[in-house]
Amino acid sequence: MLNGDGGALPRAAAPGSGQGRSRKRIAGSAGIVGQRVARLNFHPARPDIRTASAARLQYTARVMGKNKKQAKEPSSTIALNRKARHEFFIEDRLEAGMELEGWEVKSMRAGRAQLSEAYVLLRNGEAFLFGAHITPLPTASTHINPDPSRTRKLLLHRAEINRLVGAVERKGYTLVPMALYWKRGRAKLEIGLAKGKKEYDKRADKKDKDWERERARIMKHG
Repeated sequence: MLNGDGGALPRAAAPGSGQGRSRKRIAGSAGIVGQRVARLNFHPARPDIRTASAARLQYTARVMGKNKKQAKEPSSTIALNRKARHEFFIEDRLEAGMELEGWEVKSMRAGRAQLSEAYVLLRNGEAFLFGAHITPLPTASTHINPDPSRTRKLLLHRAEINRLVGAVERKGYTLVPMALYWKRGRAKLEIGLAKGKKEYDKRADKKDKDWERERARIMKHG
């Protein structure tokens, strides 16, 4: 057959010819692949598979994050002076190291230390901790004679000592041991620069704490 320009029209492949069958196979394969891709990308009866996988990964990450948060971390706190906030206004804080004996370190790791009667004094340009009670372990060596309430030297830089001297002698501050804790494997003492509270201050604090407890109770049962 001739086209409008007088040229011959291309002859269609016969239905039974090899070329026709090849074209059909290619078209059929393309259709099957397209259907499979469509099923992977979207299925009317279920969400996108890739979206579901991402959601599962996000959920797993959230669960693992919660488990890490819920896992109880070992506390670095050895002892707290709970009376300090009741008796004093704490206006500044300072961290000091401590000179300790071996049995004291072992006892502190077992949590056998108290600061309720402790206080800090300056003597001859040095700072010392008085009244802190560290109970010896039953397994302490018999070759030593442990003194639970002995005076312990505090380790501070000269500039820090000078600062404390100025605060105590010129400004009337009291040095209050606030907390014992571990920091990078070493025992540290937090010292508070404090001013003593008057009786009316203590009563006001007590009223505030009572109100906070009452408000928390109301909110809980409200």
